[in-house]
Amino acid sequence: MLSGNDEVLLLAVEALGDHAYGATLMKALTEITGRNWSIGAIYDPLYRMEKKGLVLSEMAAPGLTRGARSRRVYKLTEDGHAALLQQAGLRDALNSLQSI
Repeated sequence: MLSGNDEVLLLAVEALGDHAYGATLMKALTEITGRNWSIGAIYDPLYRMEKKGLVLSEMAAPGLTRGARSRRVYKLTEDGHAALLQQAGLRDALNSLQSI
């Protein structure tokens, strides 16, 4: 089972694709959730989820603009996709309890 923040973070990684790095994740999550996300709130769970095999990271080449730096880009693994599907199934099962 994923925590709520982990699920939201994995969904953001999936949605941002090749642009899923710290700054873009922080900006997107802040805009979508309406609450401020610190860099620590992004990188700490990503590090933990990478150790669990839910995401992979790689260093992307720096951009073409002057002073551009390399970025660590995150991607979902098959296990990450499976965890999101399992979470969605759990949410559906819990929602079906409301009709009882």
